[in-house]
Amino acid sequence: MLELLNSDYKIDSLYITESFHNLYVKSITKTPFEVVGSKDLERMGEFTSNDSALAVVNMQDNKELKLEGEEFILALDGVNDPGNLGTIIRIADWYGISKIICSENTAEVYNSKVISASMGSFTRVNLYYCSLAEYLSKVKTPVYGAELQGQDIHKKFASSGFIVLGSEASGVTNEVQKFITEKITIPRYGKAESLNVAVATAIICDNLKRTI
Repeated sequence: MLELLNSDYKIDSLYITESFHNLYVKSITKTPFEVVGSKDLERMGEFTSNDSALAVVNMQDNKELKLEGEEFILALDGVNDPGNLGTIIRIADWYGISKIICSENTAEVYNSKVISASMGSFTRVNLYYCSLAEYLSKVKTPVYGAELQGQDIHKKFASSGFIVLGSEASGVTNEVQKFITEKITIPRYGKAESLNVAVATAIICDNLKRTI
């Protein structure tokens, strides 16, 4: 909640418990709020474990994001599990990646499970929903795609570009694959069939930061 209060999101309503108010009174001086009981928060929200604060916030506009300078952008192709998307947002934030391009069938960023899994990182990582294939057709920088038959990720990456990750069930779609300039893969040393997409994102981001 503190990250939301310090972000550029517009808060319409804020409901907090007395204990939250006592701990963070200096952080909420500019935001109107109402003190309620923890049972009230449980009834208003989706998570029964919430006993601190709840906010009603305006969604931000779906603004196009572009590559600027030497940076990497994640591109998600059909990652439709909200928990995975929230975790990927959190991973991107950890590795200093502030932009994610999402296909139109990727989970909605404002899904409550996405917000919860992101642990506040949604306030620092921007998402743009669009036709991913159409978007990538216009870029001029390297587009790396996570594929089982790709090159070992223990390599040197370019100084900027896009990292495309598909859903665990279907991978990167054929439509998007047309615009991938280099396929990459996480080498497998055991017998597991696949990796969770969020776990794969973390491994790729870590190698990316170590090699550029």
